[in-house]
Amino acid sequence: MGCSTFSEYTVLCAISLAKINPAADPRQMSLLGCGVSTGWGAVMTNKNFHSNCSVAVWGLGAVGLAVIQAAKARGASRIYALDVNEGKFEIAKEFGATHCHNPMTRNSGEWLREHEQWGIEFTFDCTGNVRVMRDALEAAHRGYGESTVIGVAAAG
Repeated sequence: MGCSTFSEYTVLCAISLAKINPAADPRQMSLLGCGVSTGWGAVMTNKNFHSNCSVAVWGLGAVGLAVIQAAKARGASRIYALDVNEGKFEIAKEFGATHCHNPMTRNSGEWLREHEQWGIEFTFDCTGNVRVMRDALEAAHRGYGESTVIGVAAAG
């Protein structure tokens, strides 16, 4: 509903609220946010996803890391993680990424073609950046690759 926060006091419409029992474990309740469930769900609910496939993920926030984790759980053999913040690469590898790349250092399309000549089977944009959405679409395997846009672009 346009607001994601854990706070003691916030003014919101009732439809935007989820009351949490004070006895609940905050680590488990953090799953109520959209990051993990959205990224995980994008992979787990895709009926075409299969083991031994190639996956590329743009954006290594909560959503992107959840995509990587779910792709690994479903048996992806090559998981490419792309982000402009190289400090996120180690955690991406812990979640299951096999390759990491900063698209600011070199065009992501060129870099990916060195690894997957005909394209990536499943691409995921987790940034909300329209230019990145296009990169993810263009990196998808020609003919049968799937590109999933998870990030929400700014209005306009």
